[in-house]
Amino acid sequence: MDLDLDRTDLAGLEAAMAAGRLTSARLTSFYIDRIAELDPQLRAVVAVDPTAAAQAAESDRRRAAGEPPRLLEGIPVLVKDNTSTGPQLPTTAGSTALAGSRPPAAAIATRLREAGAVLLGKTNLSEWSNFRSGRSSSGWSAVGGLTRNPHSPGRTACGSSAGSAVAVAAALAPVAIGTETDGSIVCPAATNGIVGMKPTLGTVSRSGIVPISAEQDTAGPMARSVADAARVLAAIAGPDPADPATAQAPAPPLPATPAARDLDGVRLGVLRVAEGASPETDAAFAATLRTLRDRGAVLVDPVELPGSADAAGAELTALVTEFARDIDAYLRSPGVTGPASLAELVEYNRRHADVEMPHWGQELFEAALATGGDTGRADYRAARDTATTLSRRDLDAALAGHRLDAVIAPTNSPAWPVELGAGDDFVLGSSGAAAMAGYPNITVPAGGAPDGDGGTLPLGVSLIGPRWGDAELLALAAAVEAALPERVRPPLPAAVLPADG
Repeated sequence: MDLDLDRTDLAGLEAAMAAGRLTSARLTSFYIDRIAELDPQLRAVVAVDPTAAAQAAESDRRRAAGEPPRLLEGIPVLVKDNTSTGPQLPTTAGSTALAGSRPPAAAIATRLREAGAVLLGKTNLSEWSNFRSGRSSSGWSAVGGLTRNPHSPGRTACGSSAGSAVAVAAALAPVAIGTETDGSIVCPAATNGIVGMKPTLGTVSRSGIVPISAEQDTAGPMARSVADAARVLAAIAGPDPADPATAQAPAPPLPATPAARDLDGVRLGVLRVAEGASPETDAAFAATLRTLRDRGAVLVDPVELPGSADAAGAELTALVTEFARDIDAYLRSPGVTGPASLAELVEYNRRHADVEMPHWGQELFEAALATGGDTGRADYRAARDTATTLSRRDLDAALAGHRLDAVIAPTNSPAWPVELGAGDDFVLGSSGAAAMAGYPNITVPAGGAPDGDGGTLPLGVSLIGPRWGDAELLALAAAVEAALPERVRPPLPAAVLPADG
């Protein structure tokens, strides 16, 4: 029987390989060929790992020898190009300044290899994870160009994990890794019609990942189902001495399969975000809430996050200082080549403005440079305390005060047309509180909106849980996913692997 790789989850791929109907070599070869066919238009993948075929062959050898399959045995995974996978490929953060930088593998890449994954290649991103200019367009980098939304190529793929989201939506790989400081996993996931999980900060190591801020950055899985996201998160989660935040995580490992649960009696706090700004989003969110109520969910509507405006106002002040501190440390870390400081990076961009800054400048870099990365300053300490403390206080009060399983909110408005240099036309987003608090946030597909040309633009719904409540949030997300319509698929050639090879 042919395998529809756009509809087959990781458990299905594992079963096919266990039964001898599929090999990792065939699967990896299929994805390499599909990238070659579709990616010139999508610009989601900046590089295919030259060792991918050998990695797949080694996985097949292990399976043939009767060795127990690991959690991601033989599964191809794409990784965002701010995360080092080792010397086989550069880690650029989308900038030509790091085009020759090949640092040691990040902890997350090592965990993927230990879980049996085939590291297929690197995905495009918003350069420097969208932290160089307020006028930047999500998904553009000097290295990879503009990542295109497969549902409507003239519209945004959102960012900064645009390439990872598009690659999964377009079936260029079954799963991918993204990173988020605020919205960069959940927005592209929702905009492209897939699942994206931003775990509790400290669940996944950040060592070896180009930073914005150690106070908010985290990596997480991007997949076509909650079950696949849970499996990948279980593989990459765990302590790392190089990242002190991981020492705070609870000892029991995350389950690879979400616990079974239904929605009867589940308590969800409804976060109303910018109602009226996007009628299409309002309609889709209302339909989602009706469905969940019909399935027995108890909706506490609305819940308020009264400190959200003050927290959001303080966030950028904190981030620019943290970026100056953390990017300097990264640029001076072993194996990283190129500019050795933010000051040198700013000068590099000025010298190569035709390549690096053809559409917008680097005012955020310059603002960060002006802070000196001094996190001892009173204004910095006040800003970080405001952003984190208010966000945690709001979410804790909502979750505990209303005895909620999660807060639910629309993830995004429909993808907007891209105009390079005009900035991102965000209408609404719900990622801020969870991002600043460091709490888990997962988005699942939740319908769509007409694109005006006969197609559909995906929308998502976000579930935000308490700190370290990742396992319970994944179980709830799986139940919500099962209740909602299937995800919107892009109008691309079918990803079908013939049964006979």
